[in-house]
Amino acid sequence: MKIRDPITEEEFVELPYILSKKNPYWVCELKKDALKLISLSHPFWSLAERKLFVCEDKGKIVGRICGIVNKKYNEFHNENGAFFGFFDCIDNDDVSSMLFDAVEKWAKEKGCDFIRGPANPSSNYTWGLLVENFNESNVIMMPYNPPYYIKLIENCGYKKEKDLFAFKWKYDDEIIQKMKILNERIVSQNRNLYFEFIDLKKIDLAFNYVKEVYNLAWEKNWGFVAMSEEEIENMAKEIKMILKKEYVFFVKNGDRAVAFCFMLPDFNLALKKLNGSINIFNIIPFLYSLLKIKSGRMLALGVVEDYRGRGIEVMMILKAIEIAKKLGWEWGELSWTLEDNIKINKTIEKFGGKVYKKYRIYRKDL
Repeated sequence: MKIRDPITEEEFVELPYILSKKNPYWVCELKKDALKLISLSHPFWSLAERKLFVCEDKGKIVGRICGIVNKKYNEFHNENGAFFGFFDCIDNDDVSSMLFDAVEKWAKEKGCDFIRGPANPSSNYTWGLLVENFNESNVIMMPYNPPYYIKLIENCGYKKEKDLFAFKWKYDDEIIQKMKILNERIVSQNRNLYFEFIDLKKIDLAFNYVKEVYNLAWEKNWGFVAMSEEEIENMAKEIKMILKKEYVFFVKNGDRAVAFCFMLPDFNLALKKLNGSINIFNIIPFLYSLLKIKSGRMLALGVVEDYRGRGIEVMMILKAIEIAKKLGWEWGELSWTLEDNIKINKTIEKFGGKVYKKYRIYRKDL
C-alpha cells in the first residue's frame, strides 16, 4: 500500500462512484461537475491551494483525500488552518491513517496550526460528515458517506468542532394556519417590504442581489467565507439551465434586496439513475425520474443584519411553503443550519421542521 499523487484528476474523482454502487442511499453528482470543482481552473482555487492524495493497494485506488489552504478564509477569520476534503475510503484504518498522515504533513509544511473538515472545498459548496441517519439518500448538493467514515476519521485523532443540522419538513395545515395568523401581523408591521422573484432574463443582476445579501447575512456565521465575483458568476452559469423563477425570491425594500431564499427540486432522485454520467442506457430512466420528483431542498435563507428581528424569516418560509405546494412537493429538506443558531432552528421547528440528519465538522491541532 502506498500514498501517491493521482496520475490524473479523473483518477482522483473516480473512487466515490465505485464505492457508492454498493450503497442504495449514496447519490453522487455528475462526474463532469466533480471534475470541474477539483480542477485548478475552477474560480475557488484562485485564492486557495490544494494537494491531492490517493492510496493505492495492489493496483487499485482504495482511498483519497485533498489538503486545502483557503487563504481567503484564513485572512477573514484571522486563522492559520488547513482543511481536508474530498475524503473517500474503503473500510480500512490503515488506509485512512496513511491518508491523514499525508495531508497533515502537507498542512504542517504550509505552516498551518490545525486542520478541519471535511470541506469540499468550503462551506459554500458541500461540507460536513454525515453522522446521523444513513438510511435516507442525500438530497441535492448535500454529501453522503457510509457510517464507517466516522471511526476512520475519529481514530486519526479528529474531534467534533461543530454540527450542522438538516431539517425535514412536511406540510401540516394546522401549523400553517397558526403561522399565517402570525404572518399577518408581521406583514402589517413591514408594509414597505415586498417579494420579488428572480428575473431569468436578468440573471446577472439577480445574482448580484444574491451576492450582496449572502455576504452580509452570513458574514458573522461560523465557517463563513465570502464567495468571489468569479465564484458567483460560475454558480450562475452552472444552475441557469435548471433554474425557474419560483426557485429564487427576494424580500426588497425599494431597490434594495434585504433577504433571499433559494430552493431546488431534489434532482438527486434522478441523478441516482446515472451513477455519474449520462449514456444511452440510463437516459430514459433519468428523464422519467425527473417527472417523479416530489420533494425539494431549501439551500439558503438569509436576512441582512439590519433587517433581522422583524419576522422576515417567517414571511419567507411561508412563501417557500406556498411555492413548494404549487410545485407538488410532498416534503422538503431545509439545510444546513449551525447547531447553535438557536433562532433559525426554533423558527424552522415552529413550522413543523424536525432535525433528521446531522453533519459534523472535525478539527485536529497539528
